[in-house]
Amino acid sequence: MYRDQIEAAKEQFGKLLEKQLKRVELMKTQGDFADYKTLDKIIIGVCGGDGIGPAITAQAQRVLEYLLKDEIEKGRIEFRVINGLTIEGRAAAMKAIPDEVLAEIKACDVILKGPTTTPRKGDKWPNVESANVAMRKELDLFANMRPVRIPEQGIDWTFYRENTEGGYAAGKEGINVTEDLGIDFTVVTSQGCERIIRAAFEFARANKKTRVTAVTKANIVKTTDGKFLDTFYAIAKEYPDITVDDWYIDIMTAKLLDENRRRDFQVVVLPNLYGDIITDEAAELQGGVGTAGSANIGKKYAMFEAIHGSAPRMVEEGREIYADPCSMIRAGAMLLSHIGYQEEAERLYKALDVCTVTEKRLVMTGRSNGATGEEFADYIMENL
Repeated sequence: MYRDQIEAAKEQFGKLLEKQLKRVELMKTQGDFADYKTLDKIIIGVCGGDGIGPAITAQAQRVLEYLLKDEIEKGRIEFRVINGLTIEGRAAAMKAIPDEVLAEIKACDVILKGPTTTPRKGDKWPNVESANVAMRKELDLFANMRPVRIPEQGIDWTFYRENTEGGYAAGKEGINVTEDLGIDFTVVTSQGCERIIRAAFEFARANKKTRVTAVTKANIVKTTDGKFLDTFYAIAKEYPDITVDDWYIDIMTAKLLDENRRRDFQVVVLPNLYGDIITDEAAELQGGVGTAGSANIGKKYAMFEAIHGSAPRMVEEGREIYADPCSMIRAGAMLLSHIGYQEEAERLYKALDVCTVTEKRLVMTGRSNGATGEEFADYIMENL
């Protein structure tokens, strides 16, 4: 009865399998992570993005340049501003990242990236892919690291979310078999699981963390989540000094709200979709997604960004100067740590804690009754 539809779906599914198997072979050839200590110069690309992105990214760049002044003067650090990663530029090129912008990005070692607008059905922009998703694919940024720190509550979490597989890997490649039946795909590979899980354990060991937790739904999603969980426990055997456990995503969302249990969590590793959900929940406890930074790490490249959107309405209303740059500054602290400037990163984290929690002399409201982003960046630098 549905022979033609089934054959068409099988053909489309076959193309998806070919694409993913090619990706597996590419992952097998990857080397080690970049060693920034061996570089004569570290090039930091700055992509403002669109909406409020340029405003808040500029403030984060100011703070980083203040902290790295001596290294910039010695020629050890170089900042490069990369224009063109705007919705206007992407729509004109009909690409998630215009070719010339991607070439500039690949000429850098790490990227500080502001929020970018992803078109959605019904708006004025053509249906170009998310710039974030495209950058993760192009640079193979498989590890999305999101820290959440609330010192007064004893919370110091680091989430390692897999970035290139899971429910988002084939987001555009689902199949409408008939008008009544739609199928989407979850993609998991041995190599993809291993590299994100090993990155989480290596971070834990390097930062003297004593516990790593996996989050899945392996009791229901048995094949893909099951592979992730099996890989987790296999790799855990190589780190006998670290305590391990696993939780299902539904109960984990509850336990992050459990004041008696949540202090126990330290490093959490999880597949793409679950990581997207739970890190937003965790950021809300910290003060909202506007306070949270994010790292996207691969073997060669790394990109650091806010986890919130581009807030085009603020620009339309002329309020971008009041946008809170805290998320981008926090992302900047993560960037410093990643390239080996741990002392500067800790200074910045402490200043953020003072300015957003303990002292909080300035209040960001997003409007003229609050501080501007420039005033907040000045406040941070006063506390460094």
